[in-house]
Amino acid sequence: MDATLPAPVRALAQADFSAVARSFGDAGFTVAEPADGILTIRRPGSVRPAVVLSVGVHGDETGPIELTAYLLDALAREPDKLAVDLMVCVGNIGAIRAGKRFIDADLNRMFRVERGALAGTAEAARADVMIAATVAFFADAGPQRWHLDLHTAIRPSVYPTFAIVADLIEPGAKRALVSWMGEAGIGAIVMNPESVGTYSFYSAEHHGAAGTTVELGRIGTLGQNDLTQFAQASRALDRLLRGEPAPADVAMPRVYKVARNIIKLSDGFTMAFGKDTQNFTSLRRGDEIARDGDTVYTVQHDEELVVFPNPDVRIGLRAGLMVTRAD
Repeated sequence: MDATLPAPVRALAQADFSAVARSFGDAGFTVAEPADGILTIRRPGSVRPAVVLSVGVHGDETGPIELTAYLLDALAREPDKLAVDLMVCVGNIGAIRAGKRFIDADLNRMFRVERGALAGTAEAARADVMIAATVAFFADAGPQRWHLDLHTAIRPSVYPTFAIVADLIEPGAKRALVSWMGEAGIGAIVMNPESVGTYSFYSAEHHGAAGTTVELGRIGTLGQNDLTQFAQASRALDRLLRGEPAPADVAMPRVYKVARNIIKLSDGFTMAFGKDTQNFTSLRRGDEIARDGDTVYTVQHDEELVVFPNPDVRIGLRAGLMVTRAD
């Protein structure tokens, strides 16, 4: 890893929590590292909001690592300002170290019981470690539970920042989460009714957390990310972790709902548009989306927008998400 990286960024990318852990431990917090790349910080004797903050679930999405590194470093300098119980998870450590998206398969499809042919992959093993740590962290947590899984997008988007929200979240917690995303400058959210094996949906479904996968701009090289694209989200996250009052007026994200998942069924799967198609590209009723053997996927509503189009996924995984306006 580049030795010229700022110390906080290099440490987090290497899953080295030693300096941060020492600072919070000296300030009287209960600090633990239940596994490589996972840090928990709790204030004993109090019930506080419990926040899971995960980055690097895809090893090449480095911007959130930088954002989180600087926030943690700043909090470690004044640890008593931390107002939540916090679990920081650096997801696919092996892929980050290798400068790759994943080692064997997409880690953000492993948070499910059935993994089929992917059960023996490095990412399946890592997901098991992350699940165990998440179970332990939320076991004695109070009712306020958050999971913010921070990503950056591979392709451009009509909305430079957007999020996928587990629709099963309790309504009050969902409102608080959507309000926070407005504060963070998230342009659009997709309410997702069913899991495709993502980490944030797992936390929502099994631990009652307000879970969301947040796409914060474009993918970049560690140490060379344009941090201005993360500035508004960084301020909102810092405010949440410090327990400071939320701003009174924020612009709410545009809300979409899932029309359907486009699942790749065979090696004959093709999409009707290129891999460089922007997220939230609009399609009209009857437009072709994809072909898979004799199966032809077409738009069924007056307008549908495509998110995460990727024909190169493994068979059985989602190759695209079709959404419609909900507001």
